[in-house]
Amino acid sequence: MKAKEMKREYDFSKGVRGKFFNPKAAIHLPVYLDTDVAEFIKKISRKKGNDVGKIVNDWLRKDIGLIQSVK
Repeated sequence: MKAKEMKREYDFSKGVRGKFFNPKAAIHLPVYLDTDVAEFIKKISRKKGNDVGKIVNDWLRKDIGLIQSVK
């Protein structure tokens, strides 16, 4: 299947600004870990029987608490 080429001009005269904007929408940003860090976390998560995301979030919350206590 051949990709369609873009038109030279598009007509936005009937467009509605902000039509799909949702101020409560959550944005989930991907986080890319170095291989050694990812392997370490996977090993810990298998050992504890927890999800990798839970382990990372727990660690980050502890770091946040530590940082806030030093302020």
